[in-house]
Formats: sequence, C-alpha cells, structure tokens
Amino acid sequence: MIARLKGLVDSVSADALVLDVNGVGYLVQSSSRTLSALSVGQGVVMHIETQVREDAITLFGCVSETELAAFRALITVQGVGGRVALNILSVLTPDQVAHAVAAGDAASLARANGVGPKLAARIANELKGKLGGVALAAGAPIAVQAGNRLLEDALAALAALGFRPMDASRAVSDALAELGEGASLNDVVRVALKKSVR
Repeated sequence: MIARLKGLVDSVSADALVLDVNGVGYLVQSSSRTLSALSVGQGVVMHIETQVREDAITLFGCVSETELAAFRALITVQGVGGRVALNILSVLTPDQVAHAVAAGDAASLARANGVGPKLAARIANELKGKLGGVALAAGAPIAVQAGNRLLEDALAALAALGFRPMDASRAVSDALAELGEGASLNDVVRVALKKSVR
C-alpha cells in the first residue's frame, strides 16, 4: 500500500493532480482546497490513502496528516466515499469539520457537493466524539465536553443571538482558552462575542 509520496507536481486538474516521483506519474485525487494551493513544478509531500477495488486502485492525497485523519474518519460513515469526503474537505478545513461534528452542525457539512441533509446528520451523529485527534490545540471543539454547564449556557446564549453551532463552538472555545477555568458566563459570552467580530 502507498502511504506517502514525495515528488514534483506534474499537472493539476479540477479534482486531481499528477505527482512525478522519480519519473513515475501518480494520479492522486485531492480536495479542491489542496489543489488550489499547488502549482506545476512545485515539490510536495502527499499523505496517501490507497483504496483497492476489483476494478481500480485509487490514491487519495492530503498535504497534512490532520487532513488525512479527517478524510479517514469521514469515509467510515456509511454513504461517504472518498470523493464525498474530499468534497467536504474542499469546503471545510479538518478543524471546521471537527467543530461542525462536535456542535451537531449538519448544515455546515451539507454545504459540500453530494452531501444532503440526511447524510450530513449521519456524519455529525456517527463521528461525534471521534474527531478529537483531528481538531488540534486551542481550536479543539469544546462541545464534546458534555455536562459542562457553563459551556452549554454560553453556546445557548450565542445560539439565541443567531450564531451557527460551529461558529458558537469556536467562539466559546477561544473565550474559555483565554479566560481559563472559573470564568463567569457573562465573561465567556462577552469575550466570545469580541473574538467573533475580529
């Protein structure tokens, strides 16, 4: 199985690139977010998920291990194949996927081509609590901390102000990271609002 490729970008199309590795061209499917950042002749290391089927061997590539981890998590959901997972990662970063899942924000997931409301809800439901390793550092989704009353109240307050679940989760996460433990609800909401308008 191919797990990693290092080479030069030979060509880039709408949904794939050809990576020249010592004279051998590998066709690698990738997200449009990744493809838009690449140019012909550029050196790149791609983390690869190899899928072997009766009729084809397909390489799916990501420029970061975080994106690959998100891709692998997404394809565990029934109805999400490699192409749909890449479509999701074309509109949302791995961190945003983790936030959307943690916040139950199916609407954000449904922005991707090929993801309807039912599939988006299934993704949010099945991956809940499974993307902790994807969302890194301070940006980690905090909605997974069930039973945290301050957190729940702060998220509810922002939702009442019209915030989407993913945006509320990110703003409250940033506020709690800044204020630390023992912060009051008013302080958390105030700092979250400040951070969301930057």
